[in-house]
Amino acid sequence: MTADQHQSEGHAVKHRHRHEGPQKHIIVFIFSIVLTAIAFAAVAAGDVNPAFTIIILLVMAVLQVFVQMGYWMHLKDKGHMMPILFMVGGFFVAGTAIVMAIYWVWW
Repeated sequence: MTADQHQSEGHAVKHRHRHEGPQKHIIVFIFSIVLTAIAFAAVAAGDVNPAFTIIILLVMAVLQVFVQMGYWMHLKDKGHMMPILFMVGGFFVAGTAIVMAIYWVWW
């Protein structure tokens, strides 16, 4: 085996995709279940301040979005910058449309 062949094999091994295994997926699934249970408990507790319940629901929803996109849609991996940029752009356009619709209706 020549030095060039050995170097090219080492280069190929270095850039091989690493398989995560089911451990992280199980942990993330359990984390998603816990977030859902917290949101459900906040709504099920009837004597809690409604404003506090809404805040808890919004925080749990945002955390769920990051967990779902990061782990189930694999946006945490390298090479996913364009889908992330398009989603951020879509959120910006949707947010702008919502703000403008509210502004149009109320004033």
